[in-house]
Amino acid sequence: MTGYAAAATDSPRGTLSLELRSVNSRFLDVQFRIAEELRAHEPLLRELIVARVARGKVDCRLSLAAGTGQSISRLNAEALARLRTLAEAARKAFPDAAPLRIADLLRWPGVIAEDADEESLRAAVAALCRRALDDLAAARAREGAKLAAAILERVRAMRVRVEDVTPLMPQAIAAYQEKISERLKEAIGTADDERIRAEIAIFASKVDIAEELERLRAHLGEVERVLGAGGAIGKRLDFIAQELNREANTLASKAASQAVSDCALELKLLVEQVREQVQNIE
Repeated sequence: MTGYAAAATDSPRGTLSLELRSVNSRFLDVQFRIAEELRAHEPLLRELIVARVARGKVDCRLSLAAGTGQSISRLNAEALARLRTLAEAARKAFPDAAPLRIADLLRWPGVIAEDADEESLRAAVAALCRRALDDLAAARAREGAKLAAAILERVRAMRVRVEDVTPLMPQAIAAYQEKISERLKEAIGTADDERIRAEIAIFASKVDIAEELERLRAHLGEVERVLGAGGAIGKRLDFIAQELNREANTLASKAASQAVSDCALELKLLVEQVREQVQNIE
C-alpha cells in the first residue's frame, strides 16, 4: 500500500526531519537513508516501523539540521587514541604514506563528540518516528478503504455470476437428454429409456457443479467477513483468492454448455482483478 508522511522536531543537536514513503510490495522491505551522525538510531527506527507495517516497500529518511547554541562539540579522546594507534600501524606498513591531516582527523567517525544528551536525542527520534508512522498509517488506511470497496464490488459481481449459473445445469441436462434420445432414434430407430437414464446419470455426475458453487459462495462470504474484520488481512485474502481461482477453473472444466463456460471465464477474470488488488493490501 502506498503512503507518505513527514515530520520534524527540535532535538538537543538541532532540527530532526523524518520522511516515510511506502509503495506496494507483497512483502515488507524497509530501506534507510540516515545522516551519518544519526546512524546509531537505525535499529530503533527499524523496530518501530516493523511493529506498525506488515507489507510494502518503506523508505525512511532521517536528517539533522544543526542548530546554534544547542550543543558543544569537543574532541573524543578515546577515538583519537584509537585513530593514533591505527595511524602508527599504517605508517609501519606504508612508510612512504603521507601523514593524516587535521581535516582528515575531524572527518573520522566518532572523533567529534557532542555534549548533548544521547538519551534525549534517542527519545526525540522515537517520538518523531511514531508521529510519522501515525500519519503514514492514516494515509494507508484511506487507500485500504478504497481497495476494500473495489474488492467488495467484484465480490458482488461474482455472487451474481454464481447465482446466474445455478439454474443452467437442469437446462443442460435436459438438452443432453434430448440429444441422446435423437441419437438413439437415428441409430436404432427407437429411444431406449433405460439406456437414456444411464447416459443421463453419467453425464449429470460429470458436470455436477453444485459443490463448486457452494464453495464459491463460502469463499466469497469469507472475503466479506475478513474485510469487515479489518487488521492485517492481505495474506489471508491472497489465500482466499487462490481458492476462488481454483473453483473457477474446476467450474470451467465441468462446463456443460457455452453459458456455463462463459460464466466461469467471467468469474476467473473477476478473481484475477481481486488478486491484483489484494497484493496491495496489508
